Amino acid sequence: MIRIGILGYGNLGRGVECALQKSSDMNLVAVFTRRDPASLKLLTAGVPVVGIQNVLDWKDKIDVMILCGGSATDLPMQTPEFAKHFNVIDSFDTHAKIPSHFAAVDSAAKAGNKVAIISVGWDPGLFSLSRVYADSILPNGETYTFWGKGVSQGHSDAVRRIRGVKNAKQYTIPIESALEAVRSGKAPKLSTREKHLREVFVVLEAGANAAEVEREIKTMPNYFADYDTVVHFIDEDEFVKNHSGMAHGGFVIRSGKTGLQDEFSNVIEYSLKLDSNPAFTASVLVAYVRAAVKFEQASSFGCKTVLDVPPAYLSCKSDADLRKELL
Repeated sequence: MIRIGILGYGNLGRGVECALQKSSDMNLVAVFTRRDPASLKLLTAGVPVVGIQNVLDWKDKIDVMILCGGSATDLPMQTPEFAKHFNVIDSFDTHAKIPSHFAAVDSAAKAGNKVAIISVGWDPGLFSLSRVYADSILPNGETYTFWGKGVSQGHSDAVRRIRGVKNAKQYTIPIESALEAVRSGKAPKLSTREKHLREVFVVLEAGANAAEVEREIKTMPNYFADYDTVVHFIDEDEFVKNHSGMAHGGFVIRSGKTGLQDEFSNVIEYSLKLDSNPAFTASVLVAYVRAAVKFEQASSFGCKTVLDVPPAYLSCKSDADLRKELL
């Protein structure tokens, strides 16, 4: 049994806990939190909740630590720090900052002879794999990624970190005309702003300056600055009634030409439709636990991404069973 620790017990942490209950080769041994441990009630009986200040006492009791913090402020600090002491998996999803995050985590993991797999989820993650496969197969073409309509956990978390925001939910919405043009095989040139709209629903703290909060949202680099963004300020009752769900999804589409004279048109499309973004992301994180263990067994230390992981490393099935059942 692979011994698992969860660091952070929000939506993603609870999703990981549920996913572990479906994984016959893994066992949750502890949940770590910055909150008062007594304030958390887990779904799994008998699992201790431990203050984060005591996490190093568990170095020899955990095979893989799944980090469930946000990409805006948590993971840039936590993943390099914990990769010195544990094999770790994170879901860092700020695409523009992945190279620098990789470098910091790689240095820490190699120093501790540990394995870290970063940016695990569906994008980055499964969509990243789809982009690489499609780009490799149709080198003469264009790749497009559309997200939504759905809730972005990372963007919602980034808004909640703004001073004066009590709660927030961000929806990413594909622009339908752009999606239709891509599916037609026309290979249009589209800017970031031409592909998506971002819509934000915000509950303010008492006395907060709505105009200042809106300005901070719309100018936030790597999150909103490159998009047309609509911000709505609502009360808590409306938020609970209409914005409690966590559905998401999206599409990776590549159109390209084949044949000696580029006479054949081709469109590759990969899509996801998710009732719960965090529950699905958690399931991806749990699958990559097996890869971290296999890399450790091979003494292949340092930082990895989903692009470095053989597909067979994700499965609890034997290689023979994979060839028989899924190849």
